[in-house]
Formats: sequence, structure tokens, C-alpha cells
Amino acid sequence: MSAIGGTVKYLLVINTNEPETLWNALRFGATSLSRGHTVSMFLLGSAVEIEGIQNERFDVQKALLRFDELGGSALSCGTCLRSRQMEPAAVCPMSTMDELVGLTEEADRVLTFG
Repeated sequence: MSAIGGTVKYLLVINTNEPETLWNALRFGATSLSRGHTVSMFLLGSAVEIEGIQNERFDVQKALLRFDELGGSALSCGTCLRSRQMEPAAVCPMSTMDELVGLTEEADRVLTFG
């Protein structure tokens, strides 16, 4: 575990397509990245629909772009994508549960949204 004041490896596990929740998770990720932390994000369930989510109040697309520009890593559950007959979002390549387990093992902190 990292020392107080040191950098932290966060894993954000998101399991919803609810715009406000996604927006807040991405804002947390971007803020953490801007403070020098490492952030990975894994999308499960309806969260894999992130690329198509449009909302006037909670700009998920803008927040996702900022997260990506700051160096965040985002992955999408392949099974969840296939069950929806979807392709992964450009910034969220297809992944596996095995990779999620690995990310969890490497993370200092795991946060779940949704």
C-alpha cells in the first residue's frame, strides 16, 4: 500500500449506464490522474454502453475524453459487449474477467460505481 501523500493505483469498476454516476466516476478518475495517481477503469454490464450515452446535464463523453487525455486506462468486459452485440468504445478496448482480477490484485484501492 502506498504511503500517505504518495501515489495510489486506483481501479474504478463501473457497472451502470446511469449518466450522473458515470460522470462522477470519470471526474474522480480525472482528478486522481491530475494529482499524479494511476487510474484504471473496468466497465461491466450496462457501463459498456458508455460511448453512446448522451446527456445534456452530465457530459459523459467530455469526461471520458478528459480521463483518456490525462492517461487513464479504460477496459470493457468482452462478455458484456457480446451480450449486447456491441463493439468496444474507441478508448475502452475489450477485456476479460482474468484481466479484471489482475487489475484488482495490482490496485491499492478499488472503487465501485453502480
